[in-house]
Amino acid sequence: MIIAERKPINEILGMVRDAEKILVLGCRGCVTVCSAGGDREVEILASLIRLGMQKQGKKVETVEGSLVRQCDKEYIDEIDQWTGQYDAIVSMACGVGVNFIANLRPTVKVYPGVNTSFLGGSADQGVWTEQCAGCGNCVLHLTGGLCPVARCAKSLMNGPCGGSVNGRCEIHQDVECIWQSIHDRLGRIGNADAMHTIAPIRDWSTAGHGGPRKVLRDDLTV
Repeated sequence: MIIAERKPINEILGMVRDAEKILVLGCRGCVTVCSAGGDREVEILASLIRLGMQKQGKKVETVEGSLVRQCDKEYIDEIDQWTGQYDAIVSMACGVGVNFIANLRPTVKVYPGVNTSFLGGSADQGVWTEQCAGCGNCVLHLTGGLCPVARCAKSLMNGPCGGSVNGRCEIHQDVECIWQSIHDRLGRIGNADAMHTIAPIRDWSTAGHGGPRKVLRDDLTV
């Protein structure tokens, strides 16, 4: 799941300072699950924008809406129901959603309402943790299902550094040493010998270092 959090309201107000009619557009996907860009957050942000602009002596109109997803072109056309009701969109989707709308509506001003943080999961109520770096070259079969690329501060591939103490990372005591966790888990599932396997040098081009990535499925293309 993509994790995001709302941008500071002053930053958003700076983006839309010249707008008179603003569509605050939520997404019912990941950002709804992590309470960053769902219907409730759209309502709150629209209210904050109106109040913030009012304090600056400006009056704006806001329209509130949401799409099933902002990252699929099949759903983007639903924006047309608000045609003529806005001169700028504040998208509360992740950065992918902002890009999609900007690509498919090239003459529309589109601004991000959230900061896209990472790929993660819900560890507890109101707590999300990074679990995957989307590196395009998954090694979870070698590490007991725990990702050293995303969850090691140094993205080490062959065991821990010398800075971990009592199973905690040297960067912060609240952060587990993922390699300690990998070692312990491999032992529990009877695969401790996997720790002796030396991971090959990684091809980081799959992680985006070679430019924007694309996945093509011949069986799904028309």
